[in-house]
Amino acid sequence: MKSRISLFIVLILTLTLSACGLSTNNGGPTPAPSLAPTLLPTETATPAPRALTVCLGEEPNTLYPFGGPNAAARSVLSAVYDGPIDMVGYDYQPVILTQLPSLSNGDAQINAVPVSAGSQIVDADGNLTTLSTGTKVHPAGCRASDCVITYDGTTPLSLDQMVVTFRMRPDLTWSDGTPVTADDSVYAFSLASDASAVGSTYVLDRTQTYESADANTVVWWGIPGFVDSTYFTNFWAPAPKHMWSQFSPSALQTTDLSSRTPMGWGPYILQEWLPADHITLTKNPNYFLAGEGYPKFDTLTFRFIADPNSAISELAAGRCDVLDPTVRLDGQAALLQQMQSSGQIKAYFAPGMTIEWLGLGIVPATYDDGYDTLYAKDRPDILSDLRTRQAIAYCTDRQKVVDTVLFGLTTVPNTYLPTDHPLYNDAAQAYAFDPATGRALLEEAGWRDSDNNPATPLQAFTVKGVPVSTPLVLNYYTTTATQRRQVVDILSQSLAQCGIGLNVQYFSQNDLYSAGPAGLLFGRRFDLIEYAMGVNGIEPPCDWFTTSQIPNAKNQWIGTNVTGYSNPAYDAACATARASLPDDASYKEAYRQTQLLFASDLPAIPLYYRLRVAASRPDLCHFDLDPSASPLWNIEAFDYGAACGN
Repeated sequence: MKSRISLFIVLILTLTLSACGLSTNNGGPTPAPSLAPTLLPTETATPAPRALTVCLGEEPNTLYPFGGPNAAARSVLSAVYDGPIDMVGYDYQPVILTQLPSLSNGDAQINAVPVSAGSQIVDADGNLTTLSTGTKVHPAGCRASDCVITYDGTTPLSLDQMVVTFRMRPDLTWSDGTPVTADDSVYAFSLASDASAVGSTYVLDRTQTYESADANTVVWWGIPGFVDSTYFTNFWAPAPKHMWSQFSPSALQTTDLSSRTPMGWGPYILQEWLPADHITLTKNPNYFLAGEGYPKFDTLTFRFIADPNSAISELAAGRCDVLDPTVRLDGQAALLQQMQSSGQIKAYFAPGMTIEWLGLGIVPATYDDGYDTLYAKDRPDILSDLRTRQAIAYCTDRQKVVDTVLFGLTTVPNTYLPTDHPLYNDAAQAYAFDPATGRALLEEAGWRDSDNNPATPLQAFTVKGVPVSTPLVLNYYTTTATQRRQVVDILSQSLAQCGIGLNVQYFSQNDLYSAGPAGLLFGRRFDLIEYAMGVNGIEPPCDWFTTSQIPNAKNQWIGTNVTGYSNPAYDAACATARASLPDDASYKEAYRQTQLLFASDLPAIPLYYRLRVAASRPDLCHFDLDPSASPLWNIEAFDYGAACGN
């Protein structure tokens, strides 16, 4: 078009000159100077705005970071903030920090500090307490359980204190252009510490001081005795003090400025929240990676679609570009695989950090006041015998569950850690489906096939703590979820091959997970129970099965060790692991030891890692469904179409 315009101008000028008789001839008038054509400015086409639509399986409950945001809210907040630290590939990556603090780079230090009676400390069990005579502690320089001492009230004592320095990127600004400072992080710490805040207070309670050293530097001091293996994450994501400080912390829970349109430093700015429909965000021009071409879209929309089938239809129709894992797609795996094979969509499957467990009621709560040997009120002590627990593990066809119910898309765990976790111990005992071995163990424990009918449950013959002729029939409790019903069908058949009968009962989720002592799970009122338990972090959760985590009346029925398992050797190994630092030789070894003990003792049977499932348009790129990361951890890099080939 531009060349045609220039040619048109030249033709007009030529015709005009000819019409005026201006020519060169001898003796004639002096020719007029030639006229150069005037070029018009080149017009640049404005690129059409680019848009991305992510569909969520639920509506966010709040976008206030300290209000207990649900999974959908956390996905939205991934676009408003970036970091401050990402967990990817079972590792930590700094985002708004110049580096992760470490002992080697000098940003983390461990100092021996004197303490005395009355000092606030963290004891050898990791509990926050006041130092007094009889308190067990790790003295300075001690990490393992074999160097723990008991304070006598008079001998001078020093404990380790961690001091960690966090250095923020100097180019960070809030979306309104105001610099993000260390004071914003300290302000966030104060909000997280407020009684109205929703979230874990574990590190908060073990923090002595958190303060800014300069505009971009924050320093954290731990309580003496608290040696934290993840000290490099004890940084509070900044909150916009210049905007929010006009409200009280409790008011921030509900005011729109913080709960519906929070300001961030990330790739997008929140513009609109239409309840029960969608949230709209626009590109943040002040994003610190804007100069590198991020984010890739001008607008980002989060739609709320609870029904998985409707969400898949919207994806196929092009009205969703991404289906977030909050859309419960694990029951649609076969359909998603078919649609991917036909080129309609792209499907993503990854084992998550949540394990589906088969809890074994080793010590029911009714045993807490002593086991009634007359069986007047207590259930027969069927599961205290390790051979019986191991037999159950051999007789549960977990691989068939994974292959049939989950289409082979996840794995059967041997311990409480994924097999690709850096600290996984592949020497831990495995329990492949083996009914012959299971039956042999049961016979060794004293169970017999009294009627010579393999289709009926075994009966107790010489089982310690179990009356003769008691049938091996266990109550199996779980929720009414379709997937769990499918699991129960498979396990019932495989356990029956070993002479183990099940009395299956289904409950609502509220009933199964209700608080003790009346609740089935936390009240420790079961033989077998299927439930889910997972973590949001990378550190191995060995404390799930420590004695201190047994729910009981003394701890208000709060704890993760619902089976009542207790082994001092396991407790000591876990305590050493949690008191060690990643660079300590004891760190890896202690975690390996907990896995060996776990797999040998079987406080519970890990059935499978629950799937994280997502889907997208077929030409989407840079969406990485990492098992340890937030689903939208790198949403600024999402792209589709021709740009993905660059």
